[in-house]
Amino acid sequence: MKRFPPALTGLTGFLHGADYNPEQWLETPGVIDDDFRWMAEAGLNAASIAIFAWSSLEPEEGRFTFGWLDDIMDRMARQNMAAVLATPSAARPAWLAKAYPECMRVNARRERTAFSERRNHCYTSPIYRDKVRRINGELARRYASHPALRLWHLGNEYSGDCFCGLCASAFRTWLRHKYQDDLDALNRAWWTAFWSHTYRSWEEIDPPDGTIDWDANARFEKSVNGLLLDWKRFSQDQILDFMRTEASAVRLHDPHTPLTTNFLGLEHRFDAARFAADLDVASWDSYPAWHVHPGDTLTACRAAMEHNYFRSLKGGRPHLLMESAPSHSNWIAGGKPKRPGMHVLASLQAVAHGADGVAYFQWRQSRGSAEKYHGAVIPHANTTDTRIFREIQDTSRRLARLSGIAGCGTPARSALIYDQENQWALDGVHGFKDSQWRDLKKYAETCVRHHHGLWRSAVNIDVISMDASFSPYRLLAAPMLYMLRPGVAGRLESFVHNGGTLVLTYLSGQADENDLCFLGGFPGPLRALAGLWAEETDCIQPHETQALRFTPGSGWDGVFEAEDFCQILRLEGASALAVYENGFYAGTPAITVHPQGKGRTYYLGARTGTGFLDAFYVQALAQAGVPRLIRAPLPLGVSVSSRTDGVVEHVFLLNFSPEEAVLDLRGEDLTGDDGPLPDHQTLAPYEALIAHRPLRD
Repeated sequence: MKRFPPALTGLTGFLHGADYNPEQWLETPGVIDDDFRWMAEAGLNAASIAIFAWSSLEPEEGRFTFGWLDDIMDRMARQNMAAVLATPSAARPAWLAKAYPECMRVNARRERTAFSERRNHCYTSPIYRDKVRRINGELARRYASHPALRLWHLGNEYSGDCFCGLCASAFRTWLRHKYQDDLDALNRAWWTAFWSHTYRSWEEIDPPDGTIDWDANARFEKSVNGLLLDWKRFSQDQILDFMRTEASAVRLHDPHTPLTTNFLGLEHRFDAARFAADLDVASWDSYPAWHVHPGDTLTACRAAMEHNYFRSLKGGRPHLLMESAPSHSNWIAGGKPKRPGMHVLASLQAVAHGADGVAYFQWRQSRGSAEKYHGAVIPHANTTDTRIFREIQDTSRRLARLSGIAGCGTPARSALIYDQENQWALDGVHGFKDSQWRDLKKYAETCVRHHHGLWRSAVNIDVISMDASFSPYRLLAAPMLYMLRPGVAGRLESFVHNGGTLVLTYLSGQADENDLCFLGGFPGPLRALAGLWAEETDCIQPHETQALRFTPGSGWDGVFEAEDFCQILRLEGASALAVYENGFYAGTPAITVHPQGKGRTYYLGARTGTGFLDAFYVQALAQAGVPRLIRAPLPLGVSVSSRTDGVVEHVFLLNFSPEEAVLDLRGEDLTGDDGPLPDHQTLAPYEALIAHRPLRD
């Protein structure tokens, strides 16, 4: 693996920056002077600017006031700081919303949003697109050649859908294109004969309800799963087309400066993979709920999974952590400040999983409005004499020492499939609930659990969609792969026959891309590959207990609790590794393996906790020939990952536990800043240790 080029034009080493909102302080003497002096003291080399500054850039339609931004850009150039210049489309000015109400979004109840909040504009509105093109064009024309400009930041956290008449009309046009003007094809794909939903005219089709939970009294359609899926695809395509509109206005005047946009994490319900080809670098905003739940291991695992996902969007090219909280976030339940050491640790976790930059929201706390209590580098007290500021300085020093790692790749021989359309399909499924009507599906949570098993096994992990290439990997985990788009089953078969190890679970191979159930028994097109038929699915209720026990000779030991889902499996070539303990299906297969070609397919018929998955993946990875980065087992709370330029391997040893941890490093040949690491290395609570060695074969 070779080194990738810098994420930002002209930047060597790591980006270290923050969202900066000087437009909020133009009338407060001395603040901006303090900011630039303190940014230098903090060691920041970048700032994201103008994200929500439209009303300060164009206070009246057609009247532009760039003087204050000229000053900020010039100050950044003099300080050799990289400007991440945003297009301000995420928050339109009041004059625009009042003059052109069609620009404001209509919600799922078909109510037009008044001027308020942010990110609530209509992506379809021709007027809004025209106004965005104009402000973007003015910004690009003015700053394309400015020495501070290093990266364009398109919009902010694109998300949501609009149910206005413009969007409804565009949806019908989108459907006519997808189904080649064949309404009968749409009716077949959506199975509209159910409940007499057959459409005889394109004009009869309206957007669905748009919310996830089933409601028998919903005012708009929620029962046609194909409609729900196509609406999500359409809405995403509208956002992508809107982003392209933004980019084209910039590219008209600046064809060279790289482009990015900042995504949210797994909760976004948004397929960032669709956007990757239009971006030069992927970036995302990470706000883990540190210290809110007992222990931080699962929190750290989820953050690692999300970093792995965004790194994987561009074929392993390093990504950027565009926003993170220097301390607490006012949007996270619990709102706890990071404990000493956690900020540096979380920042280096981003680097460990492929990030070439760490940035914060926000540089300075706002005096008023919705995010005034969100953590920042500079607090309301207007001082640098804080624990947080010293941790920012420490992060700067650590990033500077590690600057040679920037651009290094993250070689992974294992991957987890997390697919957004699969999430949408599962969201729309009515059923699989407990006795209190609580949803048991929990797809994202399940993927995090499987990622935990891989993460605890000391291997690098890519997180990919089902459309990505499987060929780089030796083991592929595909939990709850409910939907199979055309061609996926065949590619999974080739992966296994060519020597790969595939891990499938309950609720896999059940429906096609329109959420039509496969006929002939589940897991549908994967039935022969799995070597079994999933005949029934039992939803385990809160008052019930179920367990699975490994069989003698399986290679695994122990009894593990099962929860939520237990499928009753009929073997058709597969062998049972574990059986159920209780109920009318006691003694029947729960976990199976089916060798085919040069590889094998595991099928986990029951949902289990991380204890089982951790033990399972250690052995499955070893059987698949995926080498561990550290041979000895890891203490709970410790993670290991690596980056390399093809010659030197940089190994990140991270302790997310509030307790000391001792690592067995015998035979690992690792060298730290102070020389070779000992055979038994102690990590302090929340410590990050980065070591190096020649790249292993």
